[in-house]
Amino acid sequence: QVVESGGGLVQSGGSLKLSCAASGFRFDDYVVTWFRQVPGKERERVSCITLSDGATYYEDSVKGRFTISSNNNANMVHLQMNNLQPEDTATYYCAADSIGLRLVKARLDCRSLRQNDYDYWGQGTQVTVSL
Repeated sequence: QVVESGGGLVQSGGSLKLSCAASGFRFDDYVVTWFRQVPGKERERVSCITLSDGATYYEDSVKGRFTISSNNNANMVHLQMNNLQPEDTATYYCAADSIGLRLVKARLDCRSLRQNDYDYWGQGTQVTVSL
């Protein structure tokens, strides 16, 4: 399973660091993606990382403000979120899939995965950004 943590309430311009911890497996050759969802809207990808080669991707809406990283020793993936804005308010989910090495060999990146491809989903952590 994967478990998210680090959400909370922050003022506009503030920062939060989300963490995704794996239990029962290693992230080493996985793709880990952060999604977010607002009630009434579709879940959207925010950022992803292919642990096999470290390649990362960011949606335009968060590029330059969010940073995805891995802590291999701790078997965790983090999402550092800076300059948070009210439109970042959402429930953030971590998802993981074991396809990482195959993506690298196929010269594809983590954007290739569809939401129903993922092996594991977390329960989500709420991020609320006030004005």
